[in-house]
Amino acid sequence: MVNPLKEGEKAPQFSLPDQDGELVSLNDFKGKRVLIYFYPKAMTPGCTVQACNLRDFSDEFTKYNVVILGISTDKPEKLSRFIEKELLNFTLLSDENHEVAQVFGTWGEKEFMGKTYDGIHRISFLIGEDGKIEKVFNDFKTANHHEVVLNYLKTHSK
Repeated sequence: MVNPLKEGEKAPQFSLPDQDGELVSLNDFKGKRVLIYFYPKAMTPGCTVQACNLRDFSDEFTKYNVVILGISTDKPEKLSRFIEKELLNFTLLSDENHEVAQVFGTWGEKEFMGKTYDGIHRISFLIGEDGKIEKVFNDFKTANHHEVVLNYLKTHSK
């Protein structure tokens, strides 16, 4: 059972290596809104659909002053291959020890084909310019994730 952070809570500060092994911190994006999307595994079908839709609509997110950060437990080298293969135009972060996923409440028990294991749940957080969680997105499909977030942004922007 996962227990994601709630809207209105202060987003936890973190630093993680990106696809190039460079440390990226949430603090780097002060004054912007940040969409942090947790996804299970780079280069799998669902995660690829989700990432490519975010790539294709990145201009829309920019209009709303939103930076996209994807977080998985993949190593930076795999994230780099994922970005190259799919021509992704946003940053992916490596949370190999799932510490950030645990703090955000997206790490927990999952079931797949009758097997139970721990992993990342597909949940996204929109962090407001004030550093608080503005919106939690946990009811979407990989194919419409970008639409759900953009629809929210269209109705909740200054």
